[in-house]
Amino acid sequence: MNNSETTERCNCCRDDFPISAMVSIDDVLLCEDCYEHETMACDHCGERIWCSDSVCDDSTNICQACYDEYYTRCDSCNCLIRNDDACYIDCDDDTPYCCNCFEQIEDSRKAIQNYYYKPDPIFHGNGKRFLGVELEIDIGGECSSNARELLDIANNDDNGNMYIKHDGSLEEGMELVTHPMTLGYHIDIMPWKDVMSMAVELGYRSHQTATCGLHVHVNRDSLGCDEEQQEETIGRILFFVENHWDELLKFSRRTNSQMEQWAARYGRKDSPKEQMDHVKKSYSGRYKAINLLNRATIEFRLFRGTLRYNTLIATLQLVHEICEVAFYMSDEEMSRLTWSDFVIRIGGQNYPELVQYLKERRLYVSEPVTCEEDM
Repeated sequence: MNNSETTERCNCCRDDFPISAMVSIDDVLLCEDCYEHETMACDHCGERIWCSDSVCDDSTNICQACYDEYYTRCDSCNCLIRNDDACYIDCDDDTPYCCNCFEQIEDSRKAIQNYYYKPDPIFHGNGKRFLGVELEIDIGGECSSNARELLDIANNDDNGNMYIKHDGSLEEGMELVTHPMTLGYHIDIMPWKDVMSMAVELGYRSHQTATCGLHVHVNRDSLGCDEEQQEETIGRILFFVENHWDELLKFSRRTNSQMEQWAARYGRKDSPKEQMDHVKKSYSGRYKAINLLNRATIEFRLFRGTLRYNTLIATLQLVHEICEVAFYMSDEEMSRLTWSDFVIRIGGQNYPELVQYLKERRLYVSEPVTCEEDM
């Protein structure tokens, strides 16, 4: 530096620098380092502005004037978007969204989702075991207005109980899918009676078709505290299903050929451990009585669809009770468990719908009773 050169003090770091090394912005002198760190170029107009005066997100920095004239923010993720690129849900809505958030909102607003739609699960009820229902309904049409009516009933408090998906195996129908719920929530809070009544009113059927099933998912972490314990419990579930196949076939309301197509058995082995080992070694597509391909759940696929409330609740109670005995019994106890023992146990629980259904299907220890028609 020439000792005769005039120096000035940087208004930011307060050090002295030769005037030739200073930069002015808004009549404020800055050294080169402070200029680089305290100011920036607007990404829209290129004008140099103070960093503290910029409008920015993770990828865009603009001056206030450009923001006021050309930009807005996504109401969901708060990112900057050009006015011309903003998306709006309805023509009379002035709430802007970026393209990504708009697509997510549009997906969530659809009455009928695509087959691969899988939202983050919403768990309903207090407990450890959650049951997710997939109920196929047919004949009434894959109709958005019908789907919206059913969703308005199921999600009457905007509580995210249910969504509806396309299912290519159906002729003129759709699949009702619940988020995971405890058995108590299904019975006491989920408005199944109203949903099923409206479905029938709209012309849908489930039992009275050749296409519809009722599948129940159970969370694996309710079957044991670690993977080893969960596998032991699942082995006992598989053994129970194979050991009592004739009774469960009758319970399911399916024919042998329907079972073979949609919910085939693995083949009975002599103990729960052997049963689990056999299943692990065999090819296991998802069209099995108990589908084990899902990471977080096991899926009971045995049951024919229904739009009769008592049948649905009885099915959920049966699944819950099978999981209970498999969880609490040893392999030896499960091997000795007869259907009569199992039914006697059910009689001691508060399962009026299941007891009624077992009597109707002549699977209970007492005399059968007459029943309503399944829909």
